[in-house]
Amino acid sequence: MDTLSAAARGMAAQGQTHRVFDWDEAARRIVASNPREAGAGLSEDWEYTGGTIYRDGAPVPADYTYVYLSSNWAAPQLQIDGDIEECWIWDKPESNPHKWDAHTYWPDSALAILREAGLAK
Repeated sequence: MDTLSAAARGMAAQGQTHRVFDWDEAARRIVASNPREAGAGLSEDWEYTGGTIYRDGAPVPADYTYVYLSSNWAAPQLQIDGDIEECWIWDKPESNPHKWDAHTYWPDSALAILREAGLAK
């Protein structure tokens, strides 16, 4: 999607509740599938928002990737070994108690899920 179209969609959805990437659910799905690689991004805007978050058995360090994972119009998605599924929660106190936002990256709760499965240090 081009930048102007994305901006127009954002303006049209102004005031709508944001969807934010569900890091804990992503960690559970990664544990369940033990993928070679996983990425995250926004539907219809992966070119500007997506990046690799997990590779070869470990989370990718924040300095080696880029993701932007919250939107009022696009759904945050998880890509596991090429398969893409939505993976988000509403950005409301009752569904987002951790207060994750577009810039959250591998929060402690999600890393703990990976650690329990031996997939993170």
